[in-house]
Amino acid sequence: MKLNKSKWGVTFLAALVLSIGQWSEAADWTEWGGTPEKNMVSEEVGLPLQMSAGDRIKDSDDIDPATAENCKWVVKLGSEAYGTATILDGKVIVGTNNESPRLESVKGDRGIVMCFDEETGDLLWQLSTPKLGAGKVSDWEYLGMCSSTLQEGKYAYVITNRGEVLCLDREGLADGNDGPFEDEAKYKGGGLSGISDGTAEEVALEDLDADIVWGYDMATELGVFPHNVTSSSVVAADGVLYVCTSNGVDYSHKEIPVPNAPSMIALDQETGELVGEEGSRISENILHCNWSSPAYADGLVYFGAGDGFVYAYSPDAEPGTGDFEGLDILPEVWKVDGNAPEYRKDENGEPIKYATYDGPSEFISTPVYHKGRLYVAIGQDPEHGEGVGMLSCLDAKTGETIWEYKDINRTISTPSIWNDLLWIADYSGQVHCLDLNTGEAHWIYDTLSHIWGSTLVADGKVYIGNEDAELIVLKADKGTEGEAEELGVVQFHSPVFSSAVAANGVLYIQTQNHLYAFETKE
Repeated sequence: MKLNKSKWGVTFLAALVLSIGQWSEAADWTEWGGTPEKNMVSEEVGLPLQMSAGDRIKDSDDIDPATAENCKWVVKLGSEAYGTATILDGKVIVGTNNESPRLESVKGDRGIVMCFDEETGDLLWQLSTPKLGAGKVSDWEYLGMCSSTLQEGKYAYVITNRGEVLCLDREGLADGNDGPFEDEAKYKGGGLSGISDGTAEEVALEDLDADIVWGYDMATELGVFPHNVTSSSVVAADGVLYVCTSNGVDYSHKEIPVPNAPSMIALDQETGELVGEEGSRISENILHCNWSSPAYADGLVYFGAGDGFVYAYSPDAEPGTGDFEGLDILPEVWKVDGNAPEYRKDENGEPIKYATYDGPSEFISTPVYHKGRLYVAIGQDPEHGEGVGMLSCLDAKTGETIWEYKDINRTISTPSIWNDLLWIADYSGQVHCLDLNTGEAHWIYDTLSHIWGSTLVADGKVYIGNEDAELIVLKADKGTEGEAEELGVVQFHSPVFSSAVAANGVLYIQTQNHLYAFETKE
């Protein structure tokens, strides 16, 4: 069938307007990657270079912001926080766990989404999502809410630790219970699946509880089996959300419990109705899990999948094509293996075992679109350790390889592109600065510690955090005689696994336990 133009058809002009809108005077950072193109670059200027972590308040983990240099405010999160903050119209939203409880009614391990006031850091509301009860195999203890939230208009969209996609009212319950969903009290006691099977018990609502507008349960509706954790972020285009399902292998890492479940789906942004899914049969060849977030640009959806291939899908189909059981199957435009052939097979033509140093990898890093090209890098769960990697530059329309860069190890970091240069970090702790046109390295800077987050390029600087609780600031240029210029290193109290973001003159740095808002003070 011909997909509904009101929801699916996207013109180049609309995409251009959306991209320009991200750099309007408001200068918000509304989603993972900043824009649907997912380039980790901000046009903010005047960001602070001098920063400090501040002192803990006696007998607590709270930080006294007055002792942290150039700190506007700092808030305590849970004991672990991996998603990246998003900012829109005065609200800062971030995921964590419940090891620093804010609501009396919320007990024990939970996935938590917190919404803070952008000016003061005061908590406005929080979403409290119960654990799946499956343990480490699908909802690892204390990982919390790992996905970044998309904020758009009145709503915020997040993928929960239970494999749900939720649309939330950005005002919380402060303006009443909006939308068709009215079972927030039962949701706190059992999630969407607990409501549907009648096992959810009501938990009293508080003024600071979230307002759920609609929800879609990928595990119940599609049979999706997340491996370890559900983790990715949605991208929106023309009224549709594109969602990675986190479908993966079982605890033994040998079997794929649901090989027929989709690895990426499309939901109606207004209603949460399932309107489409990938038909590439990705799940049949999953190496570990699907954790990469989709990107969107110039009429195509780009998805780095759990089989080690990157796919381009067109939301638009010709009449009579792409139908399956009443759903629209996203037409596959092209797919490209993100692995070099020698990562897949050895010199004797035998397959190389997964999770070995020289073996194949999947995508966790997000594809980045920039001026007609797509930049993608392979990697694995950090628990698998270090190994060979590859960054590829592809023609975004055809998938044709323009250049490859193999002097990089496995990475879960997303690239940043600015001024004909590309920066990307690898898990081994190295930051690579490449020529955008040739893929040749200008410099490689070793932070001497594992890196989970992504580079942010803003104000002529490259910001990157590492496992040793450091924020490294480098000059965003090609360096001198093959050397990067280090501008500063800030020592925090706990690891910096998340990515820095900048909005409205403020630099946000998220450690495992705290979210800092830094600004240059006169």
